[in-house]
Amino acid sequence: MILLISDLHLEQERPDISRAFLRFLETRAIHADALYILGDFFEVWIGDDAISPFQRSIAQALRQLSERGTRIYLMHGNRDFLIGKAFCQEAGCTLLPDPCVIELNGERVLLMHGDSLCTQDIGYMKLRRWLRNPISLFVLRNLPLSTRQKLARKLRNESQAQTRMKTREIVDVTPDEVPRIMAANRVRTLIHGHTHRPATHQLLVNGEPSQRIVLGDWDKQGWALEANRQGLQQSAFALS
Repeated sequence: MILLISDLHLEQERPDISRAFLRFLETRAIHADALYILGDFFEVWIGDDAISPFQRSIAQALRQLSERGTRIYLMHGNRDFLIGKAFCQEAGCTLLPDPCVIELNGERVLLMHGDSLCTQDIGYMKLRRWLRNPISLFVLRNLPLSTRQKLARKLRNESQAQTRMKTREIVDVTPDEVPRIMAANRVRTLIHGHTHRPATHQLLVNGEPSQRIVLGDWDKQGWALEANRQGLQQSAFALS
């Protein structure tokens, strides 16, 4: 059994979500062969060298799960793309590229965070290309901690303000981009998060029936997609 989750946005200010996640590890993930976390695991991450006691406690919980036999895979999101090798080593998880193709139940499946599919959001896509550039990443990681904290707050506030002003279509995935990237990766199933709009969308890719599964975010409730011999099933559950 494989579990996939995304968009927990863990932060100390939301203890209900972190408690639910720790309970999820102890009750469901412990029985899984693997756990995939597809981005925005943390609400903000300004560098492995700035890990807080709260974030370290999450890393330790992941490490305990890993040591008990569940493989853990983590993908960057738009909020935590500065997570690096040090955190992954401490948490006992493997960092995945975005996009990434894995095998589920004998089928090639494409995993993404999902923000790169929102190509109609021109301003965000420009910012994303700059932030993910290796030179920019090097500069960001070597800025003083106080500067990174200020920059993170600025980017977060601007993102929230701009999202409120943008239309639903702009902040959602671009319909034409989905079959294009699925065809390029030769898959009939795409799983991603980011949009906070959990659903399963049916589509055609090169004339073949295909599906796009959008993972739910953890806010008013938690979401997890389970892959087992019966197929793929996403379900919600209470945080408390």
